[in-house]
Amino acid sequence: MRVHCGEWNLGLAVLLLIFSGPMSVQGQNPPAPASRNTPTADLPFDPRDFDGIWDRSRGGSRGVSRQPGDATTPPFTARGKETFESYKPSYGPRAIPPALGNDPTGQCNPAGLPRALLYPRPTQFIMTPGLFVQVFSWTRVFREIWTDGRTIRPDFNPDLRRWYGYSAGRWEGNTLVVESAGFDSRAWLDQFGYPLSEQMRLEERYTRINYNTIELKMTITDPVIYTRPWVSETKTYQLVPREEVVGWYEKMTDLKGWYGVMEEICAPIDEVESFNRRVRDPAAGVVR
Repeated sequence: MRVHCGEWNLGLAVLLLIFSGPMSVQGQNPPAPASRNTPTADLPFDPRDFDGIWDRSRGGSRGVSRQPGDATTPPFTARGKETFESYKPSYGPRAIPPALGNDPTGQCNPAGLPRALLYPRPTQFIMTPGLFVQVFSWTRVFREIWTDGRTIRPDFNPDLRRWYGYSAGRWEGNTLVVESAGFDSRAWLDQFGYPLSEQMRLEERYTRINYNTIELKMTITDPVIYTRPWVSETKTYQLVPREEVVGWYEKMTDLKGWYGVMEEICAPIDEVESFNRRVRDPAAGVVR
């Protein structure tokens, strides 16, 4: 069985544009988190242990801020405004049909950061001595956060840019602070088309506040695009019980007892030609 990431993302965009009212199209926040295993929230836990599969689908909006363009969104520089206006997203208040847009993920390009963190799909956290790994179900990408003592210096400016940058973490009490830089500026910050430059620096602060919940607070500093740092809405991750993960596989496949995040890969061999023909082109009135 193949799970087609592009079909889910862009197909949903088309359905929203066709069938939904303004509230859906403008990226309103999802409902309040369900009370998943609420009685277990008071169980003992190690605040520095993030191992497990965590779900952010109801833990905040899909953007950096609570709403696109709200008061917490910093003003653009001249270059930032020009870049923002050149991006044509398929979500939010500027949404247009996907076939007319230029979202890089529409051609199976990487999501980058912080966009991968904002997408409402489960993520597996794997902690080892010296390395914290995030495995994103959406696009099935893994991200390395080094906790072996290396740092992202203020003058860190590598020639080799990466979609997911370079990341190093350290503990401040029971909060894991992650600093990242060295990003590829072709990525978008989020699905609403907010841009970034190669000078962007991303700070993430992860705090496990109880057995079930991790809070994430982010700060984006990018003086090329924004006139001040951008402090995100607080996002939350909910721990997915092992039996629930096993249930996903038993419902969707013939696997029994399997544990791990799903593989939602946007593979060009599966996606681009057939998806464009079935969804993107018709949405723009193009008939082949």
